[in-house]
Amino acid sequence: MDNCPLAVALGSNRPTRFGAPRSTLMAVRPLLERCFATWSGQELRCSWSLLHYTAPVGGPPDQPPYCNAVMLVKGIKAQPNEAHALELLDALQSLEHDFGRDRCAEQRWGPRPLDLDLLFWGELRLEHPRLVLPHPRMHLRSFVLEPLLQAMQAIHPPCW
Repeated sequence: MDNCPLAVALGSNRPTRFGAPRSTLMAVRPLLERCFATWSGQELRCSWSLLHYTAPVGGPPDQPPYCNAVMLVKGIKAQPNEAHALELLDALQSLEHDFGRDRCAEQRWGPRPLDLDLLFWGELRLEHPRLVLPHPRMHLRSFVLEPLLQAMQAIHPPCW
């Protein structure tokens, strides 16, 4: 299913045990690639955007800027469907938790150590209480669209 790319947005604006948000995104990158390989049971082709610093959108007005990036994954043989998407969501949220995110305790659109959002998976349309694909506000967010375009154009992964 090489024609079904999957995209994940990454964001951080709170330090973690790895350091500042930039260091957090650098640390999560190989773990995220490994997470996808484990989830899919295969080696995948990943392309990455550069890191972008952006002002927060929504949430408390005094929170620090975000460091953002997008990962584009190609070569997934699994059929895009609800069950596979929810499995992947669980894996991504487990990774967020490993980096110190507590979804129950945080304010909506507030500061967070790591945010991993599924943006789309091929043509899959999903309206589930836990996951909507494609991401419903993706088209409104330049901090997603600019890195997504970079990841789509990337031939080689950038050196962060």
